[in-house]
Amino acid sequence: MDAHGLRKLVKNGESAKVEFKKAFDADSLGKAICAFANAQGGTVLLGVSDGGEATGVRVTNRLKSQVQDIARNMDPKLEVSALQIGDVLAVDVPRGVKKPYSYGGKFFVRHGANSQQLNREEIREFFRDEGLILFDEQVNRSFDIGKDISKSAYRNFVSLCGISRVVKASELLSNMSLLEKGLMKNAGVLLFAKDVRRFISWATITCIIFQGNERVNILDRKEFSEDLYSNYEKTINYLKMNLRTRYIIEGSGPRREELELPEEALREAVLNAIAHRNYFATTSIFVEIYSDRAEITNHGGLVSGLSREELGKRSMPRNKLLFSLMQRMDLVEQAGTGIARMRRAMGKYGLRGPHFQVSDFWFTIVFERPVRESGATKKVTKKVTKKVTKNQERILALIAKDIPISVVGLAKEVGISRKSILENISKLKKMGLLRRIGSYRNGHWEVKKNKAIL
Repeated sequence: MDAHGLRKLVKNGESAKVEFKKAFDADSLGKAICAFANAQGGTVLLGVSDGGEATGVRVTNRLKSQVQDIARNMDPKLEVSALQIGDVLAVDVPRGVKKPYSYGGKFFVRHGANSQQLNREEIREFFRDEGLILFDEQVNRSFDIGKDISKSAYRNFVSLCGISRVVKASELLSNMSLLEKGLMKNAGVLLFAKDVRRFISWATITCIIFQGNERVNILDRKEFSEDLYSNYEKTINYLKMNLRTRYIIEGSGPRREELELPEEALREAVLNAIAHRNYFATTSIFVEIYSDRAEITNHGGLVSGLSREELGKRSMPRNKLLFSLMQRMDLVEQAGTGIARMRRAMGKYGLRGPHFQVSDFWFTIVFERPVRESGATKKVTKKVTKKVTKNQERILALIAKDIPISVVGLAKEVGISRKSILENISKLKKMGLLRRIGSYRNGHWEVKKNKAIL
C-alpha cells in the first residue's frame, strides 16, 4: 500500500475490512486483529480517527514489535504485517486459516464496521459454520442399533458399496467410523433409519408442485422421510412423474421417450443437496416444480473456505463422514465435477444452465423447463381450427412440435390407425398445409408456412 492507497481507504471509511484507531491501545488492537482473523481479514490504520482524520502516531520499531507481539500471543498465534505510510501505521491482518482465534481467552469477529465479542451460543454457531463441529460425526443417543436400523437400507448400502455380506454389521459399522462407544453417529442414522424423523425430524426431502410460476397455490406436496438412499430415489421418481416427457425419433427407428430435463443433472442436484446441506439447520430439503422451472434448495450456503468463483471447480464437503460414505456408494465424486456434469447434461439437451442462487444460508439450483410448445405449434392450433378436423389439427401440431415424427408415432399420439394418418396427411398436403422434405424413405413432413394460414 502507498500514500494513494491509504487516502482511498480513509476516504471510504470504516467497513467490514477496515478499522481506524487514533492511537495505539494494545487491548483494543488485539480485539480488532482477532475479529479480522476470524472473518475475511482486514486492515487496522493506527493514526486515523473515527471520523477519518489522519492524526498520525509516532511510528517506531518498538511500536511495530508491540503489534507483532499482540498477534503472536493470540491463540493460535497469527502473523500480521505492519507498514508505515507517513505517520500512519497500516496493520494488515490476513484471513485466519486456523479459526477460531481468541484474544485474552475471548473470541471476537467482525460484523460490518464493528468488532464484536461472541457469546456462548455464537461461539457454538461459529464452530459449526467453520466446520469445526460436524453434525454427521456426532453421536445420536436416541438411535438403538438393534431396533432402529432398516434392514433393507443396510442391505442396499452393502450392495452399493460392493461389500461382502459375510462381514458382521457391527464390525462393518465400526470400520466405516459410524460407531462411537457402541452408539450410532448421525451419518449412520441418515443412512439406515427406518423413519429419520424420529431422530432428526428435519432430515427429510419435501417435494412441492406449484400452480404457475409463483410460490402461491400448491397443487401437490410429498415428504420423504426414510433412509437417505430411499429418499433420494423417491425424489427422483417424483420428478420423473411430474415433469413432462419429450419424444425423440431418429431416422425411421422407434420413438424414444426422454424427460424434458436431463435425469443425470437432476440426480446430481438432489445428491448435492443431500451431501452439502447444513444439518444443524432444522429445515427440509425442498424440491419445487413450477410451470417454468424446477428448483432444488438446501440450507447452508457455500462451505467455509469456498468462494463463489470456486463453485464447480473445488470440492469442500460440509459433512465429511457422510460424503465419504456416499462416495463408497458411488453416488458422489470428490473431484467437484458435479456442477460441470449438470451443465454438460443440460447442454446436450440444448438447454441453458442450471443457475445457482447462493446466499449465506441457502443454496438453490434452478433448472429452466423448456417451453412446452413452439411458436409454430401455437400458430397452427390457433389459425387452422376452422379449416381442418380435430385429428388433422392434432397432426399439424405434432409435426410442428417434432418435425421428424414418424407416421407410426403420429398414429400413436392421435389415436387413429396408420392408414388414417396417411389419408389425413394427403388431405393436408392438398390443402397446402403440409409439404414433404426429402425422399419418402429418409425425409420428413413439415408444416407449410402458407400466408393465408400462418
